Amino acid sequence: MKAGVLGASGYAGAELLRLLAAHPSLEVVVAAARGHAGEEVGTHTPSLAAAYPGLTYAAMGPDALDALDGLDVAFCALPHGQSQALVPRLADRVGLVVDLAADFRLKDAALYPQWYGEAHTAPELLGTAVYGLPELYRDRLVGAPLVAAPGCYPTAAILALAPFVRSGAVERSGIVVDAASGVSGAGRAASDRLHFGAVDEDFTAYGLLTHRHTPEIEQALGASVLFTPHLAPMNRGILATCYARPTARLTTDAALGLLHDAYGGEPFVVVSERSPSTKAAAGSNCAHLTARVDGRTGWLVVLCALDNLVKGAAGQAVQCANAVLGLPETTGLPVAGMYP
Repeated sequence: MKAGVLGASGYAGAELLRLLAAHPSLEVVVAAARGHAGEEVGTHTPSLAAAYPGLTYAAMGPDALDALDGLDVAFCALPHGQSQALVPRLADRVGLVVDLAADFRLKDAALYPQWYGEAHTAPELLGTAVYGLPELYRDRLVGAPLVAAPGCYPTAAILALAPFVRSGAVERSGIVVDAASGVSGAGRAASDRLHFGAVDEDFTAYGLLTHRHTPEIEQALGASVLFTPHLAPMNRGILATCYARPTARLTTDAALGLLHDAYGGEPFVVVSERSPSTKAAAGSNCAHLTARVDGRTGWLVVLCALDNLVKGAAGQAVQCANAVLGLPETTGLPVAGMYP
């Protein structure tokens, strides 16, 4: 099957190209990048040179979509807002669109001005887009024409908390999510705050009370959440530490049991007593989870670690595409991380 990647020169786009190079059923025939049209992929990102010899970035934008005609799947790895202009034009050109941005994740169009600062330009598609977290919404993915793949922070928080919220084991208010991300989560574009000298030996919170992923987490959980993201001096990784109040007596063994029950058959979720680390997930499409109940304070603590560029972006998108296209979800996706 033929695949295209829009926004292929960014970190998520490059990760898509890396994963798709090993995919036995999807062949990348178009890699489009707004600022690098005509440049060889392997020159811009040397790690991809052996996988894509001679492939050059195609032009991007509404006027350059002819190259996508007839594709089985198009992956949109674009900054927020750009997919809204392209996806409506792709509907009659490709079989499946998987959007890695937040453009189609929220069901309520009124939330976009509040959290993203601008009105949604294609609200008619919000009701048709399937939220692409297979572990929770697998049955909705089969045959879907448009998938909105959740990003790294929401994936970590939702996987950690959903079994407890959905079972009624915790209260639906007062939930706290503290999460730290590697620098690649902010994208490949140059920024003063992302320079080595700014990030190295620093750890900082940002988006206090207003981070745009808050309503996405709340929508998936059906609960109110106080979410605080942090920037950590590492390339890859998400570590989310989530706190919630149990509705009845809960023990650590019972909390771990809920996670095992929810994800016992999932190939990309590891539940363990071990405290999860970003290094364990690096390069893989796996999320690592654990839970504790503090008998002294009564709080439930759930932790999730994943690779923000794989399970939090490109790997998630490929897993969704596999599900929609009738392929085993594990096709072309690594379950083993890189170590050290």
